[in-house]
Formats: sequence, C-alpha cells, structure tokens
Amino acid sequence: MSYGQDFSDVYDRFTGNADYAARAAYQLGLLREYGIGDGILLDLACGTGTLSEYYLNAGFDVIDVDRSADMLMRAREKLGRFGGRVLFLQQDMTALDLYGTVRAAVCSLDAMNHLLCEEELLSAFRRVSLFTEPGGVFLFDMNTAYKHLHVLGNNTFVYEDETAFLVWQNETDPETLTVNMALDIFQLQPDGSYLRSMDEITERAYSVQSVKSLLQQAGFSDVKVYGDIKTSPPAEDEERICYLAIK
Repeated sequence: MSYGQDFSDVYDRFTGNADYAARAAYQLGLLREYGIGDGILLDLACGTGTLSEYYLNAGFDVIDVDRSADMLMRAREKLGRFGGRVLFLQQDMTALDLYGTVRAAVCSLDAMNHLLCEEELLSAFRRVSLFTEPGGVFLFDMNTAYKHLHVLGNNTFVYEDETAFLVWQNETDPETLTVNMALDIFQLQPDGSYLRSMDEITERAYSVQSVKSLLQQAGFSDVKVYGDIKTSPPAEDEERICYLAIK
C-alpha cells in the first residue's frame, strides 16, 4: 500500500507517541550486540525518515526505501543535511532492488503488517535476505493478533492539533486478523476553512510461528523474538513483537 499525500502531510504530527528515540536506542543497541555499529543500513518503509536520522547520527550510512513518493520527499527534506550519506529509493518492499549488500536492515512501526498474505511477506523477506551480508541482521517489528482484535478492533480514534484533525475508524476481521483503517483528514487552510481528504490502510497480523518459518525459508538462519522494545520474550497481551533475524 502507499500513503496518500494528505496523510504524509500529517504523519509526523500524529505519530509523536511512537517514542522514536527509545525505539532507535533499542534497535541500535541490538545491532551493536551483534557487532554491527557502522556500514550501510537499510531503513525499509522509512516513512518520513525520523528513525533514519538516529541511524545517521550513530555513524551508519543509510538507504531509505519507501513505496510512497510523498513520504520520501519529506524524508529528503528532513535528512538533506547528511548529503551523500543517505540514498532515497522509491520501491515496494516485495520488489526491493539495491545496488549492493547492507550490514543491517530495519523495518519499523508495523510496516510489515501492510503485506496482506504470506506470499507477499515471504517475497519481502527474500529480497531483504538477498541484499543482507552474511552475518548481517534484519530487525523489524509487527503488530500482534492481540492488538488487532483487542486494541484496534472496530474502534474509532481521534487526533488533533492546531492545524489538523484526524478521524481514524477501524473495521477488523477476526478470521483473517486484518484491520481496515479509514482515515478522514481535515487540514486548516489559510482562510480558516478545513480541507477534507481521505486515506485507507489495511494491515494483517501473523503468528510468530508463521513469521519465523517464512524468515527461515528466505535464508535467515536464526530468529530471535522479543516483546516491544524489550530483550525478553513477548507477553500474551503484547501489542507489538520485535524480530531479529540473522543472515
């Protein structure tokens, strides 16, 4: 899927509770644990590049990949001062095509849940595996079935600030563990009126067993499973699971 321009306009404003600093520190700590502290890092489904900034500041060169041209435009604006240390590529993660290998790949904030069948998920894993050095690491997180059923559910959420208003309505299918998210976005205009636009996102949750099996099929030899921003196993009511796969 690809976010529309209107959602990319408000993305940073309404994802502030993601605690990017804590997530980046966690990711960088795990990478260092496996001996990876520099070199080229792939930020897959990078969005507006907020996490990439932490990786660049930590000493990595970064490849930012996203399907959305609008997200990449905002990432380029945010990271322009790093010059040639960051490369921007508009690509679908299931058709990832890099110019060489990377030491590590990171995919954050449930972007992998946007792949709606196991065939797509396996395709993405295989592409990441192809471009990861032997001994390299693929670190990503995914929303859980618990979150889809008990947190997102069929609920409606409202976010607002001084210049924008977002209404987020969910419709969840408990059989397939998919959540369709309908977004109504209202942005304040110079004349005091609001411009309304709409976007839609669909995500699917997968079992840990399925994800591990697909990673192994893709060529990753060892897979670690953690709770969100933890180094301990996920709890039964974990809303997001972190996977660390070693090539």
